[in-house]
Amino acid sequence: MASIQKRENGSWRARYRDETGKEHARHFPRKIDAQRWLDEVTASVVTGSYVDPKSGRVTLGSFFEDWSTRQLWAAGTSKAMSLAVRSCTFADVEFRNLKRSHVEAWVKKMSQDGLAPGTVKTRFNNVRSVLRGARNDRMLATDPADGVSLPRARKAEHAMSIPSPADVGALLGASEPWFKPFVAMCAFAGLRLGEAAAIQLGDIDFLRRTLAVQRQVQRAGKGEVSITLPKYGSERLVHIPDGLVQILAAHVQHVGVHGEQQWLFIGEQGLPPHQNTSGYWWRKTVKAAGLEAVRLHDLRHFYASGLIAAGCDVVTVQRALGHSKATTTLNTYAHLWPTAEDRTRSAAGAMMDDALGISADSLRTQQA
Repeated sequence: MASIQKRENGSWRARYRDETGKEHARHFPRKIDAQRWLDEVTASVVTGSYVDPKSGRVTLGSFFEDWSTRQLWAAGTSKAMSLAVRSCTFADVEFRNLKRSHVEAWVKKMSQDGLAPGTVKTRFNNVRSVLRGARNDRMLATDPADGVSLPRARKAEHAMSIPSPADVGALLGASEPWFKPFVAMCAFAGLRLGEAAAIQLGDIDFLRRTLAVQRQVQRAGKGEVSITLPKYGSERLVHIPDGLVQILAAHVQHVGVHGEQQWLFIGEQGLPPHQNTSGYWWRKTVKAAGLEAVRLHDLRHFYASGLIAAGCDVVTVQRALGHSKATTTLNTYAHLWPTAEDRTRSAAGAMMDDALGISADSLRTQQA
């Protein structure tokens, strides 16, 4: 309900009640201005963009403190979201004053500070999800991050580093005997670092040659770890080659397992190794192999590229890697799949070989 009344001093008082019954009023020197304001409010209600005027005094930081408590996040996600909001240069700007230029300036600063395009994108998306939460709660009329340009990332085919089979062989040869299965599971089963660190004896089916990825190790604090589900719900059963089965069996026989949970690898306090611990072991192995700038995650790319080269389809690779969506697999590895041009060339080549083979056979028959 809205109304306009003339006051004794000659000004015009416009007022309305929101959906909660709360009254809002403003005063204008002209009736036409009061009517325009009410029309704008009515339009915002109809379009769903109405925002309580007092909500404009809320800041991103204060909204996040309350909003974040209601989100179903894993520990790692919670840390990443908090880091993004803390790094945001407009966290203390009231929503009513928040503009797209604030977001653009923050993105520019991150780039100037030397953050990688991927890191900038991740932080931007995390903060934008908070802004969308504020908009859904009608604290913001629009999304100030909409349309903001991000730094261009390198194409996957240029940014991705895939070790050669010789490199992987050198890494396995240089690994400490107890660390060799860790490297092998990343290279020949595509496990992430945290997934490999959290493998238990019961996850390995030596007869069926399968490896169940059911948990991961995540950082929980300084030097502490927590055991959680794999990221993005990527629990899966990986079919592993005989050679990896033999490496795992030899590890169990000669090195053994640890604790009641029968962990394959152990860090401090009877728990699986912390990410920093696994990283330290990996760097020692890379150095011993005489290699440089090889990341443990590159072994996952090595595994994916091998599956694709062997002719595995997108869904097969997606399931093996534990990607939540096939589009994730395609966005990451599309450049490794044969293109239509490659298939056309191969098909034409096969036809040409058949045709030339037939002609040669005919010629030999005639000569005979």
